[in-house]
Amino acid sequence: MNHQIEIFDTTLRDGTQGEAINLSVQDKILIAQHLDEFGIDIIEGGWPGSNPRDEEFFQRVKSLHLKNAKVCAFGSTARSLAGINTDLNLQALIKAETEVVSIFGKTWKLHSQKGLGITEDENAELIFKSVEFLKKHGKKVVYDAEHFFDGYKDDKDFAIKMIRAAEAAGADVIVLCDTNGGTLTNEVFNIVSWIKSQMKSSIGIHTHNDSELAVANSLAAIEAGAVHVQGTINGVGERCGNANLCSIIPNIILKLKKETVSQINLEHLTSLSNYVYELMNLAPNSRMAFVGKSAFAHKGGIHVSAVLKDSKMYEHIEPKIVGNSQRVLVSDLSGQSNIHYKAKELGIDLSDKKELSKKLVSYIKDLEYNGFQFDGAEASFELLLRSELNEFTPFFDVLDSKVNVFYDNQGKSKAEAVLKIKVDGEIEHTASDGDGPVNALDNALRKALLRFYPDIALIKLVDYKVRVLNEKEGTAAKVRVIIESSDGTETWSTVGVSEDIIEASFQALSDSINYKLFKFQTAKAKLTA
Repeated sequence: MNHQIEIFDTTLRDGTQGEAINLSVQDKILIAQHLDEFGIDIIEGGWPGSNPRDEEFFQRVKSLHLKNAKVCAFGSTARSLAGINTDLNLQALIKAETEVVSIFGKTWKLHSQKGLGITEDENAELIFKSVEFLKKHGKKVVYDAEHFFDGYKDDKDFAIKMIRAAEAAGADVIVLCDTNGGTLTNEVFNIVSWIKSQMKSSIGIHTHNDSELAVANSLAAIEAGAVHVQGTINGVGERCGNANLCSIIPNIILKLKKETVSQINLEHLTSLSNYVYELMNLAPNSRMAFVGKSAFAHKGGIHVSAVLKDSKMYEHIEPKIVGNSQRVLVSDLSGQSNIHYKAKELGIDLSDKKELSKKLVSYIKDLEYNGFQFDGAEASFELLLRSELNEFTPFFDVLDSKVNVFYDNQGKSKAEAVLKIKVDGEIEHTASDGDGPVNALDNALRKALLRFYPDIALIKLVDYKVRVLNEKEGTAAKVRVIIESSDGTETWSTVGVSEDIIEASFQALSDSINYKLFKFQTAKAKLTA
């Protein structure tokens, strides 16, 4: 029987344990929305009992009204048998009010004896009672058998006893975890096959990439009968990372020919990957399978000649299936499909505008060569596109700007921005202080525009990211600034690039306000039409 595969995303929990990864609550909300739109079944949002940020996420995520995904709270089994009903971790899982919860328990004898200091029977009872407690509260329980493969190889009977305890308590899925990432693919296949033959529960797989086998091990487990797979977008996670869903999902659908529980929007895979990279402020891995910029790039003369005749000669799938595009580096023929796709998302049909499409592709390429990146900055891209279509002109012109930063004798600083702008022929001259130069510019721009456009009072800057693009240039290096803004209901992102971080920031700030003013204007026009 070809069972449907349940996709469990842990980018917002296990993924954030990766080095140099730090997501704000707003970042997590935005990523959750994109995961839901993509077709993920379960989104593990974090550990509500561990920190205030995750607690806030679970409160805010309730208002998203996700269409496909169920949100999952993560935790562990109770800390002691004596306090199951009052255990703070289990209580936090209930308080999170998610339909699904995932808890991990010890299945390696080494951890049970040395880590917890309890007997085999006590460990099994701890697992049973923790799962039972959550089931009594109406939760779908995903039981993560931590270090299962190491535990199985060390003491098979002990490991089996622990997952049987979870099964007996009513766990909906038993997830076999290669927590240290050291298990080989043939071992995963054989062990999962045997476990599947011994248990009635649905079996899941959770792998790490310490041996560069996380994706292969996940697929092997599915072939052996697992119907639930866990991973992260782009494979981010602790140490060498988690299993990469950007590779697992297309392999499940395109290679294993299996169905997923929810319909996956596979053509959005590349944009989802890039979006998560941008919000994590990480440079994309251009050589990543399926979604990397180089995944369908061709440079060698023989390859290029063959691909232009029939792309199947050097491409294992059509790039557009996963939202990527073919690139011929010698003649650089790629680009129009991405422009058309993004334009279509905005309700703009470019099919009968071939010359404009070519112009846009050339323009975008020039901008990207100079450091712009529009994945994760959709608002800036829309303004660019609508400007070329003569649907948008800036709502204001900046005639002059000046930013001063002052330091007192105690090393404390303050910033002041002075702006002169023009709106419909009328000039406004204003100044404002701020916590830093960017904040001062933001305050001054809003102050100058508020008289003309009262609606901008709703706009709040919710996140600000800077990436140095060519570090070898030192202080002369270009920087890319991504700004996220919100009006309380909608969030949008804009981009700016310059050798001057203040100039790059001001570009992004200006785009942010122009974008929202354009949306306000469009909405009002529809109401009066």
